[in-house]
Amino acid sequence: MSLAKRFEDLRIWQEAREQVLAIYRSLKRGTGGYTDRGFREQLQRASVSVMNNIAEGFERKTPKDFAHFLDLAKGSCGEVRSMLYVAEDLNYLTTSEALVLRDKAEKLSRGIAAFTNHLRS
Repeated sequence: MSLAKRFEDLRIWQEAREQVLAIYRSLKRGTGGYTDRGFREQLQRASVSVMNNIAEGFERKTPKDFAHFLDLAKGSCGEVRSMLYVAEDLNYLTTSEALVLRDKAEKLSRGIAAFTNHLRS
């Protein structure tokens, strides 16, 4: 399946963890994104879902199950990117802040897709 012995060894999980931290930091106290609790929590949940689905899939120990959970992680990564457009449109984030976060999320999504393709080949 993979040379990783633990999900923490996976580059995609490490990048997902970094994304969670960046999302939480971007919606800091005193910003519109922080005061819009429903929006903030949904964006945070979506980012955590990416990380957790990678971990859960890895722990399943079968390539088919792992690939399924990576599909879910990739979907959540798309949700994060979509919500970052909303954050930008509502001025919760500046255009440059949103762009940096979206670019990182898109890179993560490509990494998840590549790993999924590897598992399915």
